[in-house]
Amino acid sequence: MSRIVRAAAIQISPVLGDDGLGTARKVCQAIREAAEKGVKLAVFPETFVPYYPYFSFIQPAFRFGGEHLALYERAVVIPGPVTDMVAEAARQTGMVVVLGVNERDFGTLYNTQIIFDATGEILLKRRKITPTYHERMVWGQGDGAGLKVVDSAAGRIGALACWEHYNPLARYVLMTQHEEIHCAQFPGSLVGQIFADQMEVTIRHHALESGCFVVNATGWLTEEQIKEIARDPALEGPLRGGCFTAIVSPEGKLLGTPLTEGEGMVIADLDFALITKRKRMMDSVGHYARPELLSLLLDRRPARTVHYVGEANPVPTSTDEAAS
Repeated sequence: MSRIVRAAAIQISPVLGDDGLGTARKVCQAIREAAEKGVKLAVFPETFVPYYPYFSFIQPAFRFGGEHLALYERAVVIPGPVTDMVAEAARQTGMVVVLGVNERDFGTLYNTQIIFDATGEILLKRRKITPTYHERMVWGQGDGAGLKVVDSAAGRIGALACWEHYNPLARYVLMTQHEEIHCAQFPGSLVGQIFADQMEVTIRHHALESGCFVVNATGWLTEEQIKEIARDPALEGPLRGGCFTAIVSPEGKLLGTPLTEGEGMVIADLDFALITKRKRMMDSVGHYARPELLSLLLDRRPARTVHYVGEANPVPTSTDEAAS
């Protein structure tokens, strides 16, 4: 008998200007609302907590220092109050949750994806390997240690953020680990309609190539938030459009109606029999692969700035190293 998992891609707006916990509370409320609809997997947008750094797209770097520092103060330490709050909501509802956060690791911010299991356990914390364009002034780079597919109560889950989907080798790494559900996150409310159009092509192609479901969540800014962030009518345009919250089957079919405006959820039942149906015809990492001709090398070692020889590391150089 095939397994069926109900999933939700959640399009939602952040809470701006508070201590950063307001957005986390909104996440927990959305988790509870999704649970009432029978959802067992919920995916939230890219760096949703406390908010995506939209300011960096519309301002030159020398002008957004104050806003960058404010993001530092509101960013998420892992583990910490935000992860504790979301973990408890996941545990209470028995839901797998994929959340994007701005992670603070001492003096650097990272674009980080967290996968919480239905028990509240953090199964994966990974950092975007290469921030895109303006984002390089905000976040540090991730490494190959997070390019993993994890077993969860909802199935085998992999995750990438935004334009990481334009890195075919990053996608292929997850494909080789036989992901059943791919969780994609984009900021939304950015660039305009062309961003949404490109996003649709990208997630549908990955579903077809990987033979998996894709659950994609984008953020949403209200008109009031756009005005607050832009502070200049001439800068408001780039903060509109670019939303395409959707769920895609392994055959590239949209399940339900994508959400391109406003807050809401796209909910669909994922029938895992469709994975076998697709891969019977084309398995990119199995019978359709040619590993003797084409293969991939992945360095999974965590990036570290210092290596100690002959003594224990006296002071953790990052929260990642402290946990290892």
